[in-house]
Amino acid sequence: MTWPRALKQTARSGLTIERAKLTPVIAVRGAVGVALVIGLCLWRGDPALAVASAFGAFASGLVTFQRSMRPRPVLALGVAAALAVSTFLGYLAAAHLAAFVLLLAGWTLLAGMAWAIGPVSGLAGTQTVAIMLVTVTLPTSVVSALEHAALIFCGGLVQAALIIAFPVRPWGVQRDALADALAAEADYARRLRHDPVAPFDPAPLMDARLASEVTPRQARRRPVQLHGPRGLAERVRPVLASLADPVVGAPLEGPERDRARDLLQAAGAVLDAVAHAVRHAGPVRLPPEAMATLEVPASGPMLKGAARRSAYRLISLLADAVELTDEPVRATRPTTPAERGHLLRPSVPRLVPVALRALHREARWTSRFFRHALRVSVVACLGYLLGTALPFGHGYWAPLTSVMVMRPDFGQTYARGVARFSGTLVGVAVSGAVMALAHPGRSVCAALAVLFVFLMYLLMRTGVSVTSACVAGYVIFLLGIAGEGWTQTVEERVVLTLLGGVLAMLSYALFPAWETPKLRDRLAEWLEANGRYALAVLDRYARPAERRPRQVREALLDARAARAAWEESEARAEKEPVRHRGLSRTSATAAGAALATMGRVTMIMEAHLPDKDAEPSPAAAAFAAELRPSLERAVRAVRQRDRLEWRALRAVWERWDAESASQGVALRAADLLLDALDEFAEALSRGRGGRNRAARRGARGTIPPAQ
Repeated sequence: MTWPRALKQTARSGLTIERAKLTPVIAVRGAVGVALVIGLCLWRGDPALAVASAFGAFASGLVTFQRSMRPRPVLALGVAAALAVSTFLGYLAAAHLAAFVLLLAGWTLLAGMAWAIGPVSGLAGTQTVAIMLVTVTLPTSVVSALEHAALIFCGGLVQAALIIAFPVRPWGVQRDALADALAAEADYARRLRHDPVAPFDPAPLMDARLASEVTPRQARRRPVQLHGPRGLAERVRPVLASLADPVVGAPLEGPERDRARDLLQAAGAVLDAVAHAVRHAGPVRLPPEAMATLEVPASGPMLKGAARRSAYRLISLLADAVELTDEPVRATRPTTPAERGHLLRPSVPRLVPVALRALHREARWTSRFFRHALRVSVVACLGYLLGTALPFGHGYWAPLTSVMVMRPDFGQTYARGVARFSGTLVGVAVSGAVMALAHPGRSVCAALAVLFVFLMYLLMRTGVSVTSACVAGYVIFLLGIAGEGWTQTVEERVVLTLLGGVLAMLSYALFPAWETPKLRDRLAEWLEANGRYALAVLDRYARPAERRPRQVREALLDARAARAAWEESEARAEKEPVRHRGLSRTSATAAGAALATMGRVTMIMEAHLPDKDAEPSPAAAAFAAELRPSLERAVRAVRQRDRLEWRALRAVWERWDAESASQGVALRAADLLLDALDEFAEALSRGRGGRNRAARRGARGTIPPAQ
């Protein structure tokens, strides 16, 4: 992609206003927190304290609106404490330019590295830098600095208290995550009716698993509806795929396929009903036609073999899902780690070693987070020096814009830069017009600032340009409380915002951290994770008496994480104005589709795992024994741009096929697994031999995987 095209796409993305679900009650609660803090400080008669405390309440409330499964009061208190510390340190160094620039460089470097811990931590770090830049102009002594820092912490304390005192939809985030996972399963079931190998995005299941992590105290209060349906959703997905697959499930045409389509339609209806019940904490209302379809026909079962087993398993799982959501009451769950009644979420103190390990892991030159931290640190210092040198005053707005715009990837940085400048222009124009025409007093400015905070909280998910407009108006009215001239504020805001945005964009062009060159490594990691998942499943076929479900489960989660990492990298790479010299966009897409098919085939094998007392399969053991070294060689070949070979593995499968008396699920799935690996090799070798492969697949009667 060329630079002009990349800039055009990122600008369009930044200016896009999306339709999003609004949460007015939560927005009112956050705005009330800001209003309480401003009102108390104005009642004391100190506008400067009102401005400082309002920034603390605003930033603490802003972080609690981010997507996080942790309790919101914890986020508000944690961010408030970090804001108070950064503010006080900034106050101590503000009188000396060199000392403050050094402090700003070090603090911004740490805040940039916070993105390695997670997006919420990264945003919190960004807020601490912003508060350091804004409020250091307010105090005049160390005692005053302590007072301002304490008020900023009190602003976060007020937000946390409001969240506890006026909860809105308790467990709402967890309910929505689980309902989204069930709704995704329902949509998957309906798509399988028309496309037997339709792809499935595991992201909703990953979010539901993250949402199910609770503390022991939360586990004792968690609604029954949030206990079991997630695990059932995990088990339903492979059964749906197994029933629809034309190789190991119902035939592609005929009465059995019609019966499978009816079952899939009924499964979608039931899963949708369960999702609605979970989301709204109500009873499950099942459509009568779906219940009739899930009954065994009077003429007897219409499906045979593996398809019949999948159908019976599906009906049983759907019945369990309905039963688990029929009683919206609370119950006590086991709270000791040895009893796996729930997934334990680590406490805040236990997260510290995890965060330190993440920072240590990313503290290398090739890490995009480390390069982002260096980039934002240099830009913040340069922007502060330039803003101070310019004859405007309020020079902190240039580095403030840069820090708020910059993200670890190219697309978000440029999109946010364009959106922030355009939104700032609109916000400044509106708020400036109000100030010029109405000349509001201190109380009216405070009320207008709270109004703009409410609008920002309400419209936060519609786009950066909208929120930037609201923030611009909020800042102008807030500074109007302290007696700042609105004409000077408007002029400074526009010019310095433009300067900060230009610095942010130039920094990424001069010191990039491109994702495109890492695509082969991401593919190799996904192939390796898929291989471990396939080996864990094949091991169960080879030694069914040695049941190790946890091994299979952990391998599946690793494969999902690797797929999510690949999709995130591919999405970032698509927006970058660089090309991968050894991997075209078409080849990358085809390789990703092949690995997705590999994971789907392994999942189908998992759906038909043998019982504990079943006979071991020496052929499956031999296939797994050859698959392990073949995958190790393939992973190295992907990274080193060598050719992939699967002939030895194909020879083992052919011996298995020749020695087998019947076409079992494992044998047919292993054949599809080889097809996926061949497709992966062809994608990376730019399609050589694709015509012969397609002809051979057609001769065997299978259908190509979905692209």
